[in-house]
Amino acid sequence: MVDWGRVASLRTEIGVADFAEVLEMFLVEADEVIRRLSSRKVGISYEAELHALKGAALNLGLTDLAEFCSEGERVARQGGVVDVAGVIACYSASRRALLAGMDARFAA
Repeated sequence: MVDWGRVASLRTEIGVADFAEVLEMFLVEADEVIRRLSSRKVGISYEAELHALKGAALNLGLTDLAEFCSEGERVARQGGVVDVAGVIACYSASRRALLAGMDARFAA
């Protein structure tokens, strides 16, 4: 679910303080994407929303979420029905695993 090698690599590359900022930005932006997807408002581009979430997930090593978003992006592009509930569940599980793992692996 979480590629901890990627997390550790990114944390080393940009430093602990900047990583904390990147993580916080990811959580805020991803939560907003999830809110937009949940609203199912007319005019939402599921393909664009899932593409953005996929890229951010890949950056932070959230491989399962990135794969789920990639599949949803493909479905949306083809005009199918996106499994929004599945995306939300995968994001929630990935978010929990990331935060719990951060505390366990990198607590000072």
